[in-house]
Amino acid sequence: MTHKPPFRATSSGDGWVEGADGARFWGLFGAAGLLAHDAGRGILLQHRASWSHFGGTWGLPGGARHEGESAFDAATREAAEEAAVPGDALVPLFESVLDLGFWSYTTVAVSVRRPFEPHIADPESLDLQWVSLDEVTALPLHPLFAEAWPKLRERLQVDPSAQRR
Repeated sequence: MTHKPPFRATSSGDGWVEGADGARFWGLFGAAGLLAHDAGRGILLQHRASWSHFGGTWGLPGGARHEGESAFDAATREAAEEAAVPGDALVPLFESVLDLGFWSYTTVAVSVRRPFEPHIADPESLDLQWVSLDEVTALPLHPLFAEAWPKLRERLQVDPSAQRR
């Protein structure tokens, strides 16, 4: 059995990327967010700090990918940094990619194998909550998450492994 060494970024991905239309996106090498699904409690959402991009909205813990970092590694690293999400409590389900050509965002969906309580671990969050699938759209969502949510929800409900704990 081989042991994979820990990922070490050669370059931080922190920084803005701008599209031809002037739209700005965080993450020089793209970004990734963690869609943690607990069959009994719903999904983990982050109330974004007012100073962040689309501040005051709810979305997934996540952020910029480092150079060469996989979406899964970035999403789990960011969720640990922002919400103290323990990586050993997660089972990968699927990934969904928004690719704009010059920038991409990957939603990394995971099932929660053992319950945990997230807590605010950095200043990027105002709050963290488990939200039932039926209540997600009642919150003011980050616009791109709001757009992606219907298909993500459908995939969570269709994927049989999403129900495992």
